[in-house]
Amino acid sequence: MTQVDFYILGEQARGDRFGLACRITEKAWQQGHRVYLHTGSDAEARQMDKLLWTHREESFIPHGLLNESDPALTPVLIGHGEQAGDEHDVLINIASGVPPFFSRFTRVAELIDNDPAVRNEGRQRYRTYRDRGYTLNTHQIDR
Repeated sequence: MTQVDFYILGEQARGDRFGLACRITEKAWQQGHRVYLHTGSDAEARQMDKLLWTHREESFIPHGLLNESDPALTPVLIGHGEQAGDEHDVLINIASGVPPFFSRFTRVAELIDNDPAVRNEGRQRYRTYRDRGYTLNTHQIDR
């Protein structure tokens, strides 16, 4: 069964869910995982693409947009909508809803920042996973 983890930025934590997505993506990729970053729109996907280029000067995360990159050469893909290509390892969700394909992934990371709307949407996603019987893990990020 898919492991679902909620990462919640605390009041004093730096950045937003997009910055947190960069940090978690980098860690997952360094551990040898393939990552699919699911966003809410084409604009958000392109924003994530730019952020991953500038995340840390001393770091490079090989990434690209889902329909514009060769999946065989790109371990981190960014997309939106109903499809996630052939990906099935780690799903990082920064969209407002539960992705329809989430259950085919080994792990799902749900990212919540301090924006009240984002927190409310996160609570709704939490209930959806819980009501479907998934075990949920919560991680408070304070830095």
